[in-house]
Amino acid sequence: MSMKLDALDRAILAALLEDGRLSQVQLAERIPLSPTAIARRIRALEEGGIIKGYQARLDRKAMGLEMTVHIFISLQNQSEQRLEAFEAAVAASPSVIGCELMSGEDDYLLTVLARDLADYERIHKEELSRLPGVTRLRSSFVLRDVKSQPMPVSALGIGRQASKKSNSIT
Repeated sequence: MSMKLDALDRAILAALLEDGRLSQVQLAERIPLSPTAIARRIRALEEGGIIKGYQARLDRKAMGLEMTVHIFISLQNQSEQRLEAFEAAVAASPSVIGCELMSGEDDYLLTVLARDLADYERIHKEELSRLPGVTRLRSSFVLRDVKSQPMPVSALGIGRQASKKSNSIT
């Protein structure tokens, strides 16, 4: 069951997507609500599972992780046991930062970060090639990150930012 969001909730979410460190007072300067009302709404969004958590966005290259690799995986079959074993192994793999079950030709899409090609070769040999039930691995290397955003503000259905001056949210 999904939580029904009104324009004020969407405005709060949009502001937090732009800057997750905004205080309730700073949010109240943008959205026509008191800091206390903002706090109540944020708590409801957290409890309703809309806000899953808060995190810092790190620069991968500054951390020495120069390569992003997408790996398309095909399994021997898609039995429940095979999928569970594969997903458990992926969850335990320290280099995998993303795993999605796919429709189409491949069964899974993994995302891996590596320092360089030699590091990816190590990850491939020590982690990826040991994943259970894999029949094929196809790696694609990201050449340039054109756009990276966890969720676009446009997905919230907001035309513009809320403003206390106009006292309207659209």
